[in-house]
Amino acid sequence: MEVMRQSWTDDRLDHLSDRMDERFERVDERFLEVDRRFDEVDRRFEQVDRRFEQVDKRFDRVDADVRGLRGEMNERFDRLEARFDSMQRGLDSMQRGLLQLAGGMLTAFGAAMIGLIATHF
Repeated sequence: MEVMRQSWTDDRLDHLSDRMDERFERVDERFLEVDRRFDEVDRRFEQVDRRFEQVDKRFDRVDADVRGLRGEMNERFDRLEARFDSMQRGLDSMQRGLLQLAGGMLTAFGAAMIGLIATHF
């Protein structure tokens, strides 16, 4: 019996060859399935890439909006600052005027007191 197992007949070699062909066909089918799955993964990555591009576009718009708002706020703050500056100049002028008025009144009061004292003696 052992002698038969060790000897390879043409029929056995043909059978082995057929089995190997069959198994390689299965391997080829599996590789085709793997290729199909990789194609699906590639399609999904393309979808993700498109979504990221959409998000980038939205962020670009938001960035542009924020820059516009920042410029608008800077303009408004500049105008507000100019108003405060003009009010400060007005207050400075008013303080100067009040000081001059107070000085004039003190001078008039002093002259009146001197006149009163001079007329009493």
